[in-house]
Amino acid sequence: MRSNSKPHSPFNTKLILIFASVVLFVFLLITTTSSFSKPPISQSHLSNSTHPVDDSEPTPLDCPSLPLTPTCTKTPPSLANALIHYATTNITPQQTLKEISVSARVLEKKAPCNFLVFGLGHDSLMWAGLNHGGRTVFLEEDKAWIEQIKQKLPSLESYHVEYVTKVHQADDLLETGMKEECKVVGDPRFSKCDLALKGFPNEIYDIEWDLIMVDAPTGFHDEAPGRMNAIYTAGLMARNREEGETDVFVHDVNRGVEDKFSMAFLCEGYLREQQGLLRHFTIPSHRSRSGRPFCP
Repeated sequence: MRSNSKPHSPFNTKLILIFASVVLFVFLLITTTSSFSKPPISQSHLSNSTHPVDDSEPTPLDCPSLPLTPTCTKTPPSLANALIHYATTNITPQQTLKEISVSARVLEKKAPCNFLVFGLGHDSLMWAGLNHGGRTVFLEEDKAWIEQIKQKLPSLESYHVEYVTKVHQADDLLETGMKEECKVVGDPRFSKCDLALKGFPNEIYDIEWDLIMVDAPTGFHDEAPGRMNAIYTAGLMARNREEGETDVFVHDVNRGVEDKFSMAFLCEGYLREQQGLLRHFTIPSHRSRSGRPFCP
């Protein structure tokens, strides 16, 4: 697992960065000024000259038409990997373009950020690329699938998780979620609500997630693991952050579990948009303002 430790001397680090930035700016200013102060070379002089050209003197091919920029325009590895992957495969993400665009707009504003995704699939490299510079973590119930993806896409960060509830238990769990202990906001590890998932790696609970995507577990038949606990836990994590808000997305809301549980525990009052089979909720911190109701 990656360490989240911070440097011990942030003040000194800031001074060094500021000093380096000033030096770089002065250097670029001097370089740019000197380059523009040189008189232009006329095309007629070049074409009519019979003297050999001195290699030390600049030629039109040596002189850039635009000033040099101090920033590197090299494609980031996460984006390069995504471009290569999707350009060389016939397998496309499970979501439609319109559905993906909903999350992409939020990522455009918030990235780089902390992005938690329930599910590891054909769209995972895309999400990691759209969150370039941030941390994107995937939670997956199928160990064999994790190993298969790791062989192809080793840069993705994923963890194996287990879900003990099945789709056919949804109605009973929905009733359970209406109990008072399930309305208490806190760390899911210490929740008394049976819907809270408590078996994730500790750092999953310790990080404040800016975006959470619920697109797993499978939940496509009665005996399959359902998304009841994942949806509830995503909402609990969002409410338990110290301040700010979390954007939570739920896919496949045409199915009963995703429809009922997203409205019950992410709340219709927090619903911002629905596009196709994707719902987007924005849930504020409940710790920053005491007395806030579970649903508005």
